Amino acid sequence: MVGLKPKKGKLLIAEPTLTGDVSFNRSVVLLAEHNEEGSVGFILNKPLEYTINDLVTEIEIPLQVYNGGPVEQDNLYFIHKVPHLIDNSIEISHGIYWGGDFDKIIDLVNQKMISEDDIRFFLGYSGWASLQLDEELSSKSWIIVKNKYESDIIKKSSDAFWKEKMMELGGDYLLWSNAPENPSLN
Repeated sequence: MVGLKPKKGKLLIAEPTLTGDVSFNRSVVLLAEHNEEGSVGFILNKPLEYTINDLVTEIEIPLQVYNGGPVEQDNLYFIHKVPHLIDNSIEISHGIYWGGDFDKIIDLVNQKMISEDDIRFFLGYSGWASLQLDEELSSKSWIIVKNKYESDIIKKSSDAFWKEKMMELGGDYLLWSNAPENPSLN
């Protein structure tokens, strides 16, 4: 784990000390892209009060929508594990993809050919300019870990995901796993 570099497909775990940042406090982010121009990711553990059919009336199935990050929160994004069904998908890594033909997704969801285990929708994304993520890593705002779940990351429980990652890291992170979200309320 120590010495991992940012790379698409890896997970960013918010350091417990990142409590002042409303967007990223206790976040687990899947990096969808990382290159010299910047980075893009999606927060996996921040469900919103919306379902996809609240936002896209053509979709009849009420799949959960998540807060993907603070950038372009009026746009809908998605990751999935069914590129054979969705044209123009971009592979992130190990069987997980993002983007593709949205009209096709509407049809596939309505026909129940895609379920909540296959796709996750986000409002907004997490974005970093060139070298910005590297600076945040240097200031210890994030921990990089491998995505051991691979494409099953889509099914991963969102409520306790950050706490689970803290417990896996062990050591001092165990203490943070049980700390209240707002320590001043303790």
